[in-house]
Amino acid sequence: MEAVTRAGTVIIVEGQSDKVALETLARRRGLDLAGAGVEIIAIGGAHAIGRFVFELRRERSEVVLRGLCDEREEPDFRRALERAGFGPDLNRAGLERLGFHVCIADLEDELIRALGVEGVERVIEAQGELPSLRRLQAQPAQRGHSSIQHLRRFISTRAGRKAQYARALVLALDLDHVPRPLDAVLGW
Repeated sequence: MEAVTRAGTVIIVEGQSDKVALETLARRRGLDLAGAGVEIIAIGGAHAIGRFVFELRRERSEVVLRGLCDEREEPDFRRALERAGFGPDLNRAGLERLGFHVCIADLEDELIRALGVEGVERVIEAQGELPSLRRLQAQPAQRGHSSIQHLRRFISTRAGRKAQYARALVLALDLDHVPRPLDAVLGW
């Protein structure tokens, strides 16, 4: 388990890109996470949620837990929280009452929908990678895929790119149109 500081609130996220997105959004909003006693911890994938929650509750039962996960990992988060005693038969509304929010379908999809295809392409262009996106789109295997599918594939194809674009896309967001799950998890 990643070393946990004496934060009063821990926001659990699946991966580094989720952490980067939330930290970037907090900075843009002028939120001092450390000063508020909030720490964001990437657990290395949804499969680790059960062990992480168990260990954290054992070591620091007073900590407030919040979280962000992708839609396909929602069952893993739900089961782990149920086993840890946060409530039986949790559904999406129950997760949200606990401060756990679900990205539909994932973080990248939320950000792409918030910015629109053209907005994301402008960010990719500003990163100097528009030619790489166009090469991907021209590949025979990509024919018949939507622009959104191309963008999601592009963002996920190279190590480090998800975190790079999590930051860049959050920086490009209109703060009045932040995806609901990101907005909600920081709304402690």
